Amino acid sequence: MFQIGLNPYGFTHTVGLQAFGTARANPDGTGLRGFIRIACDIGAKCLEFDGRWLAPMTDVELAALAEELPPVPRLCSYWLQHVPGETLDEAIRATRAVGGTTIRMHLTPVLEGARARQGDTWEQMLRHARATLNREAPKAADAGLNVAIENHQDLGSEELLALAEEAGSNVGIALDTGNPFAVAEDPVAFTRRVAPRLLHVHLKDYVSQFTPEGFRLIRCPIGDGCVPLQEIADEIFRLKAEATREGAAEATGITLVASGFSRKAGNDAGLTASIEVGALDVRHVRVFAPDWWEKYPARPATELRTALERLKTKRLNDNAEYRTPWETQQPTPAIVEYEMAQLGKSVENLRALGWM
Repeated sequence: MFQIGLNPYGFTHTVGLQAFGTARANPDGTGLRGFIRIACDIGAKCLEFDGRWLAPMTDVELAALAEELPPVPRLCSYWLQHVPGETLDEAIRATRAVGGTTIRMHLTPVLEGARARQGDTWEQMLRHARATLNREAPKAADAGLNVAIENHQDLGSEELLALAEEAGSNVGIALDTGNPFAVAEDPVAFTRRVAPRLLHVHLKDYVSQFTPEGFRLIRCPIGDGCVPLQEIADEIFRLKAEATREGAAEATGITLVASGFSRKAGNDAGLTASIEVGALDVRHVRVFAPDWWEKYPARPATELRTALERLKTKRLNDNAEYRTPWETQQPTPAIVEYEMAQLGKSVENLRALGWM
C-alpha cells in the first residue's frame, strides 16, 4: 500500500509558509522543526520538505538534519520561478544533502485550470518549463535524484506524460488526487494515464460548490470529500501489479530507479504519498465559461460528465459559506485550529481506511 507521510501545504499558516514574507504570515509559525514534530506525531512514513526552509542551511547543517530524521523516504518541494536561466542547482544540493531521493516540483504558477487567462504568456511558460526541465533533469540524474512533476491545476495528464518522457528516465509524475478536477479530468482516468511514470502521490480531497461559471473546490479532511480515493488507489495498485508481472518498467525504457512500479523504487514497501489538505484559498474552476477551454487539447465530453458527477457527491448548498477562516480574515489562532483539526481528521480517516 502507500507509505503515507506529510507535507506542509495543508497547514501552511501553522508552519508559517502562508503569505511567506508578508505581514499576514503567522509570526509564530512552527517552521521546519515544528513540521517535523507534527509529522513524527502522526507516524509519517515519508517526509516532504519545502525548499524555502532548506535554502538558508549549509550542506553541513543539512547533513546534520538528515542524521536526526527518522529513516523514511524524503522528498523536497520546489517550483519554477520563470526567470531566464534558472536552474535546479539549489534543489539538487538541498535534496541530496538532506538524504532525499526525489525533487517534487510544479512547472507553472497557473491554478484553477485558468490557462486562457494567461493569454500568450501560457505558451511562454510552457516553453520555459520544457526547456528548463530538459536541461536540468540530467543534472538531477547525475546526482542520483528523481524529478516528480506535479499536476498543479495547470497541466493535463497527457501533457505531463509528454514532458516527463521528453525530459528523461528519471522524470516522473507526482499525482495530486484532487487536482484533476481543476483541469476538467476525471481523477481515476487521470491516474490511469499517468500511472506508468508515477513516483509520488499527494492525498487531497475537496467538497464542491457549483456556480453559474463552474464549481468551487473547497478544502476538507481527506476522506470527507468527493475525490474517489479508494478507486484511485485500486487503479494505482492494479496497474502496479500488472507492471510487475509483465516487466513493463524495463519494456518501456524507464529505469528501475525512476519507476514508481519498480522493486528498487519500493514495490515491497509501497508508493510514497503525502497528506496534503487543500489550500486556504478556495479554487474556482470556471469550466462553464466558453473561454476557459482555450489552450486545452480536445477531450471527450463524457470525461467531464464523470468528473461533474463525482463532484456532486459531496457538494455544498449553492448559497452556503465556502470561504476558509483565512479568506474571512480570522485571527491566527482560529486559522491554526482549523488547519490542525482538518489534518487530525484526515489522519483519523486514513487510519479507518487501513491506509495508516
